[in-house]
Amino acid sequence: MDDRGMSAPIAHGLDAHLVVDRGAFRLDLRLQVAPGETVALLGPNGAGKTTALRALAGLEDLTDGHIALDGAVLDRPRGGGRWVPPEHRRIGVVFQDYLLFPHLSAVDNVAFGPRRRGLGRAEARALAADWLGRVGLGDFGKRRPGQLSGGQAQRVALARALAAEPALLLLDEPLAALDARTRLDTRVELHRHLAGLAGPAVLVTHDPVDALMLADRLVVVEEGRAVQEGDGESVTARPRTDYIARLVGLNLYRGTASGRTVRLASGAVLATSEALEGDSFAAFPPSAVALFRSEPDGSPRNTWRAVVAGVHRHGDHLRVRLDGPIRAAADVTPAAAAQLGLEPGQEVWAAVKAAEIRAYPA
Repeated sequence: MDDRGMSAPIAHGLDAHLVVDRGAFRLDLRLQVAPGETVALLGPNGAGKTTALRALAGLEDLTDGHIALDGAVLDRPRGGGRWVPPEHRRIGVVFQDYLLFPHLSAVDNVAFGPRRRGLGRAEARALAADWLGRVGLGDFGKRRPGQLSGGQAQRVALARALAAEPALLLLDEPLAALDARTRLDTRVELHRHLAGLAGPAVLVTHDPVDALMLADRLVVVEEGRAVQEGDGESVTARPRTDYIARLVGLNLYRGTASGRTVRLASGAVLATSEALEGDSFAAFPPSAVALFRSEPDGSPRNTWRAVVAGVHRHGDHLRVRLDGPIRAAADVTPAAAAQLGLEPGQEVWAAVKAAEIRAYPA
């Protein structure tokens, strides 16, 4: 720790505490990324993900905190102050809309970074041609951005960022502008390049599939702060916010556990198969919810009267929104929905087996 209570920057990789004030909004995010690691910032629109990326790139002023890369401080507004201009940071950025130079060919776009590093024109263009070959665009070097498809432009932008040999790679929604088929192919290609990257990489996305496929670790950002962090399996298995629960398709509740029950704020009690004490989460998938016309008999330990709030198609099933003491989503087959005559306003009974409910500490 230094005299301001800050942790010393790590010797290798990215070490940052990003504090940015924008009106009533404050980003306050700590981030450490090891060499060769890809971290995804995942969160809803307006959470502060892109603000964090812009701060790392030097395009957004820090109010407080620090940014250090491989032990060298790039930005620290207090304690003597230091700020390295964006053009002098060894950072490659792939923007959502690519921001290729429209008047330059693909090879000259990629050669731009090496030229800025001092390479001669011929050497820089040879390096650029090599990188275009690596991303599968060896025959497209003479084309300008307007002559490229979205997927091709994205790969040129990636090659341009990597050709500059960045110590840190930043990607801002790199697949968001692509159609579904191109997105699938480009995601595979991008994963291959990230796996071979020596330095740290930070990916901003609101798409959980992109985050899970491309990143080694997820940092979930909501309202300017990290609310959950871990690998994809741990985050999706034990969501800690409604946002993550919706992304992974779980009903999530918070309450007070006592043994194998969790009492919710509404007063409802969920029976679980796991014994816990204190502040806890309880989660179960919509597929675990069974619906009945009348109170069911038999084994389910969790039953409650509910009102159908809405019904819509969800893949091969119908997703039913339920209001009541336990608000939940249930997945039923079209045949079951027809048999129950489900429609908004209808009263039903819902049931979930205790073995289907996962409980874990909050």
